[in-house]
Amino acid sequence: MYIMSYAFTLSLTIPIIVYSLSYFLFMRSYNDRYKSSPFECGFDPYSNARIPFSTRFFLLAIIFIVFDIEVVLLMPTPLLSSNMSFMFIFYVLMMILFVGLIHEWNEGSINWIS
Repeated sequence: MYIMSYAFTLSLTIPIIVYSLSYFLFMRSYNDRYKSSPFECGFDPYSNARIPFSTRFFLLAIIFIVFDIEVVLLMPTPLLSSNMSFMFIFYVLMMILFVGLIHEWNEGSINWIS
């Protein structure tokens, strides 16, 4: 038990020490105008590098990824076990997903055009 706690403490302290040393030894200042602007082969940039991005599209993409990953992980579960309690848990998780989908729909997060 002593070895495990020692290893845990050591595994936390070494990355903290390395991170703090690299932070303090290699500090950079980003106050320069040229460092914060995009680089195009030494020429002045033609357009603004920070194009406005639709946060509505980003939210829709995140919701799609979350629901897609959950469905992909839940699809093979009925084939893996025929236990009745396992099937009950599967149906409860599917119901939670469905309720979340209905909530997002009522909130208006899924509407593509609005």
